[in-house]
Amino acid sequence: MTDAVRTPDPLLEGLPDYPYEPGYRTVDGLRLAHVDEGDGRPVVMFHGEPTWGYLWRHLVPPLRDAGHRVILPDLPGFGRSDKPLDRGWYSYDRHVAVAATLLEDLDIRDATFVVHDWGGPIGLRLAVEHPDRVARLVIMDTGLFTGHQPMSDAWHAFHDFVERTEDLPIGMLVRRGCHTDPGDEVAAAYDAPFPSVAAKAGARAFPGLIPQTPDAPGAAEGRRVLDGLRIDQRPTLMLWGEQDPVLPPKVGEAFASALGQPSPRRIGEAGHFLQEDQGPLLGAAIADWLGA
Repeated sequence: MTDAVRTPDPLLEGLPDYPYEPGYRTVDGLRLAHVDEGDGRPVVMFHGEPTWGYLWRHLVPPLRDAGHRVILPDLPGFGRSDKPLDRGWYSYDRHVAVAATLLEDLDIRDATFVVHDWGGPIGLRLAVEHPDRVARLVIMDTGLFTGHQPMSDAWHAFHDFVERTEDLPIGMLVRRGCHTDPGDEVAAAYDAPFPSVAAKAGARAFPGLIPQTPDAPGAAEGRRVLDGLRIDQRPTLMLWGEQDPVLPPKVGEAFASALGQPSPRRIGEAGHFLQEDQGPLLGAAIADWLGA
């Protein structure tokens, strides 16, 4: 059994604009949470660092109302999912392997994957490794890590801050990545899953998992996923926050070029957490794209 923290359920009740009831699965002794709303072709949304399914709340209604089944998994270490205490437990391979169990447990087929931040390397690798279950891709403010990718000064500052800050201020980090301050209540909703310093091991682990050299762990897998997507014929939509300070639009354009895709559609008045800045617009844009 893995030593893990389980966030008390009352801490995650009554959050602003998040009325969705969780479902739970058990994987390797961990209770993992997800939201499953609506019927129809599944749209699975993978969050990244340091967020959870709450990030996608404003995208759920337009997609659900357009006739889609919207699934929001919380990665291990985040949201309502259990949080292993050992930073060494977290790896790229492990996150992908755990996320893959969702596809089988929920019998997900003909899915659209919507990925953001660390949800990109995880979700895009799943899409390459399980092409029979994933039919379309929506990519937002993310990338694939091959050991060759340049990282911005803002990212290096974030990495260093995480390394030296044991009690990571989750809500503050989300606020700083938004173009418009979402306010105290929303920031508190991002803090809520972490009842202790120990519970933040997963959030502290993610920056260190990015390979900085081609021979680092995860780099070869990133190259394999990138190579697979270059020849992929599945419909793909790329959206990018125009004011993203962490992964600015030029990063999105370079990533799109590497994938053989057109430049991303820029979303104005939106930072790295564009779901906070422009959630309803994003939900409607994805619903329209899927409908077309």
